[in-house]
Parts: sequence; C-alpha cells; structure tokens
Amino acid sequence: MNPKHLPFAALASVFLIHSSHANVLGALGEPPPWQDGYLTLYLDNDVFGGEDKDYSNGVRLSWISDDRTAEQLGLVQRFLRPFSGASESYGVFQKISGFEDPSKVHYNFGFSLTQLMFTPEDKESYTQPPGQRRYAGWLGLGFSLHVKDDSVLNSVEFTVGTTGSHSLAEDTQDFIHDLMDVEKANGWDDQVPNEVTADISFVQKRRADFINIHRGWFRVDGLTEWGVRLGTFRTEAHLGGFFRAGYNLPPDFSDPRISSTAYSHRYFGGGSDYTGNWSIYSLFGATVRGVAFDATLDGPMFRDFDTGIDREPLVADVFCGFGIRYKRVEFSYVHTWRTEEYKDQAEPTNFGSVAMRVRF
Repeated sequence: MNPKHLPFAALASVFLIHSSHANVLGALGEPPPWQDGYLTLYLDNDVFGGEDKDYSNGVRLSWISDDRTAEQLGLVQRFLRPFSGASESYGVFQKISGFEDPSKVHYNFGFSLTQLMFTPEDKESYTQPPGQRRYAGWLGLGFSLHVKDDSVLNSVEFTVGTTGSHSLAEDTQDFIHDLMDVEKANGWDDQVPNEVTADISFVQKRRADFINIHRGWFRVDGLTEWGVRLGTFRTEAHLGGFFRAGYNLPPDFSDPRISSTAYSHRYFGGGSDYTGNWSIYSLFGATVRGVAFDATLDGPMFRDFDTGIDREPLVADVFCGFGIRYKRVEFSYVHTWRTEEYKDQAEPTNFGSVAMRVRF
C-alpha cells in the first residue's frame, strides 16, 4: 500500500464500519446504537522521550459497546464467554472470576485494530546493527468480551494478526517520516518475517477500595490488575495497577496505554453518570511482566529465524501522567519508563502515550 493512501484508507474504514454497523454487528450480536459506546484512539511513541529506537510506535483504535445482556451476545462473544468467569464459564475461570454472583453481571463487547513497530537505533544500516533490536512490525484485529459486577472486571480478547511486511509497519513509518521530512530507515528488508498470529488474552481488574477517597470535589481511586496472554505473537503474564487523583473524576477508566485489552468503559457495575462538564486528574501506576515468548524478540514461532538478540524474561514499567475531560470527550497523556527487554539493550526504554476517547 502506498503510504500516502494510509490516512484515506483509515478514514474509509471508519466510515464503512459506521455506516454498516447494523448489518455487521447484527451478525455478531444485537447491534447497539453507536451513541452508547466508547471510541478510543491510543498512540504510543518514543519521540516523547527524545528517542527513536526499540519500541518506536504503537497505534490502537478500539470501540466498546454499552452494557449488554447474555442474550444479546453474538457468535464471537459466545465463543469467548467460557473464558470470562460468567455463569457459563469453565470451572477454573469461575473460581478466579471474583464475582459474588456470576449470574448477575453486565456484559460489554468490543473491537480493536492495533499496530506495533520496533526498530534499532541505527537507521542507516541495511542489516540488523549488532546488539540492537531487529526491525519488527505487528498488525492485529481483536474481538473482545468484558464481564463486570460492582467490583470486578474480566476482559477476554481474541486477536488475529500478522508480523512482517504484511503488518504495514514500514509503510506507516515511511508515511510519518515523509510528513516530518525525516530520512527513511534503511533496514526494513531485514525485519522479522511474515507470519499469521493468533492470541487470546485474559485480564482481571479489581476496584482498589483501600485507596478510595472522596473529599468534596477531590477524589482518589484506582484498580489493581493481573492477566495472561497466550499466543503466537506473545505469551506472557503481568501484575500491576494504576490510580487517579483529582477534580471530579469521571465514572469510567480508559486504559492509559496500549495493552492486550485496552478499552474505555465503565468498569464496575452500571456506574454513575458524569457529574459536571469538567474533570482533571493525575494518574500513576506500575506493571511487572513475565515474558515467555515475543515474536518481535524471539522471531516467528513456526519459522526458523534468528533475531540476533536474547529476550529478558522479566520486564517492569512505571508510568505517570494526567487526564482532562470536557463533557463526553477525554484526553490523557502518560509517560512510561520500561526496563530492558533484551540482554544487549543499551538502556531502558521511555515513551509517551496519548489516549483520546469519545463517548457517543
């Protein structure tokens, strides 16, 4: 695809999805009105940290419905339901669900499109620079189910994607570099090769009542989370959480960065409605991940390919930032400091994350 065509293709895709949602979503479940959902655009980029290497860029567009009943779920969501902890889930998932009554839960479902990009620091070399990260890209389409009660949210997402040139990571970077009048990177012909990937993710978030403070206009709240991802793009487990403090906190959370199940919605129960036109808050958090497989670091699972680097099994993130809301539009920015992801990495990674969401 010509990189100059990418923005037009994206706009056309959004228009087609919007104009035909009654038919498309009707085949997957009862079509909810668009005014009842959240649309969120995420952007991760290391330019906010003054760098251009390793985790270079990430973009995710996600949409999630309002509350649904089990009867309103379609084929894809019913496939994911046994992993959600709801009343018809497998026994092991009901045991870890955290729901007091799995038969009395709310459902949301969503869709996402995610692209991730990884590059070495040396952009002039036509082959992988020694001790630096291999060029790699990934593009994934996700289908998710979210099940919640007043204190717990379980999210399950099935994602099918591709690594290599089919991810269009090179096209995206070339397009951005053209806009910024920056020289193009030379080494994309030496990237991690094409391979279709399939992953399933389970993430549980719990309301952190131990830090729930309400003093007039000032509030503090947050959540803890853990999750696992199994697949041919990534296999990992994580533990973490994040917290907010500020004026007139909105009754919903947006995952502040791109993750396996990054969406915007009212996490717990039905939730209260927005109060006032404005919210402003700070947020901070941390995550630790145990990584068993990463196609961008280990190479494709079903192909013999040497990336030239050795993956670190444990990776930790610390992040902080702020958010601001006006009526149904919300913007947030957070900055992340991440420990080394491979053994020869010269220094930890740092990058910024922008999230823009709208409730319709």
